[in-house]
Amino acid sequence: MSFLARAMEVFDVELAAIQAVRSQLDASFDTAVAWIVETLRNRSKILVAGVGKSGNIGHKIAATLTSTGSTAAVLSPMDALHGDLGVVNDGDVVLALSYSGETEELLRLLPALKRFSVRLIAMTAFPKSTLGRHSDLVLACRVPKEACPFNLSPTSSTTAMLVLGDALAMSVLEARGFKKQDFAKYHPSGAIGRALLSRVRPQ
Repeated sequence: MSFLARAMEVFDVELAAIQAVRSQLDASFDTAVAWIVETLRNRSKILVAGVGKSGNIGHKIAATLTSTGSTAAVLSPMDALHGDLGVVNDGDVVLALSYSGETEELLRLLPALKRFSVRLIAMTAFPKSTLGRHSDLVLACRVPKEACPFNLSPTSSTTAMLVLGDALAMSVLEARGFKKQDFAKYHPSGAIGRALLSRVRPQ
């Protein structure tokens, strides 16, 4: 029994999701890039918050930002309410991920964040959700449907969030003038580090 047809269908659904989110890009994206660049210029940082699958995508976005010279950290909404808010400083940018915009654990964090002078950027499908309404900026990422046959398991939506996060990180990289040689500072090991740091000796 072959599942190639099913696999191709998943690819098609997720590709359509990425195209849908691409069409939702607007001036808010440019504003998000400008805010992040300004934040980093002031030696502050980006905090990425999410729960569940969105939290997993948030870890990847934070890692991509950090590895390309943009200081970022993961802020767990649950841990933040039990002491981890100590990582938040005035001047930071918080990137909050929730497809529904109604994730309870994330919403409980908002009043605490409002006590700081931070900018809150939401990545959600629903700008008029609770998260969207309480954010300073919204990056919309609504997809036509999930690749899950029951339209329940986060699949297309998390893929779209990941690509949107990559677009944000790469735009910030370019805006900050990050160069290929700068990778050597952040990748001293592994294949990237070896390629950038090794030198061929003349024979």
